[in-house]
Amino acid sequence: MTPYHDAHLHFHFAELHPHHAVIAADLERIGLQHSVVNGTHEDEWPLIAELAQKYSWLLPSYGVHPWDCGQRSPHWQQRLRHAIATDPRAGVGEIGLDRWIIDGIRPDDPRIAGLRVAPLSEQIEVFAWQIALAAEFNRAASIHATQAYGAVLEALRTAPRLPARGFLMHGYAGPVELIPAFADLGAYFSFNLELLTPRRSARATLFTQIPTNRLLVETDAPVKAPAPALNRFPLGQASDGTTLNHPANITVAYDALATLRHMPLEQLAQVVTENFQRLFVNLPA
Repeated sequence: MTPYHDAHLHFHFAELHPHHAVIAADLERIGLQHSVVNGTHEDEWPLIAELAQKYSWLLPSYGVHPWDCGQRSPHWQQRLRHAIATDPRAGVGEIGLDRWIIDGIRPDDPRIAGLRVAPLSEQIEVFAWQIALAAEFNRAASIHATQAYGAVLEALRTAPRLPARGFLMHGYAGPVELIPAFADLGAYFSFNLELLTPRRSARATLFTQIPTNRLLVETDAPVKAPAPALNRFPLGQASDGTTLNHPANITVAYDALATLRHMPLEQLAQVVTENFQRLFVNLPA
């Protein structure tokens, strides 16, 4: 059986709650070994901890996402430090920088209704603190970047220290010329199902340039579902009408990446297993 590893998803999102039992059964059937479940703000962290206790294949990751940067409490640093210090499996994420939410999103977009959107300078401050925390505990950091790859690279280059085990550029869709620079700093890069959509398909070729020892695969479930023709595990629709992405669609992502890299599926799975273990599973030194 092919061993699958999902480097980034949001199993705790409310849209998946009614489907947890079905999803867990499907993931056992396909042979999933681990999934990293990423928190984006403080309110999510206790739920993630609870789910990681219930499902042994879930690895928790706690962080403040750039979209939620403006909503953090006065005690967010103490809470995040406690979550990381008390769970040796926990990573730091989802963290990062996002310029699109500052000047690219429409003001009436419902996704930012009621949010205070943090300016880039504030995002950088919060990101830098979380990278320092990941380095202190040598935990994997899962990094989001939207229209901010240069700023993320600069923040990493100027950080006093980075996690010795490395960090994940989640769903990488940045410039091809930045891949070596990120890799030199310790980056891994996860292939995302969104790269199979027509709008993003041109970016999929980036993953022919990723070093083999830095390849990972993700679903980002429940968002970024594959096209209907590729969706092997339909779950229906979210409240906003978008198609829910079943975490078992990790099989779709593996197949697509194997084809793109001209590798047998089992060879890719072995490579990804080794990379995943090195970044997420081996206990900190």
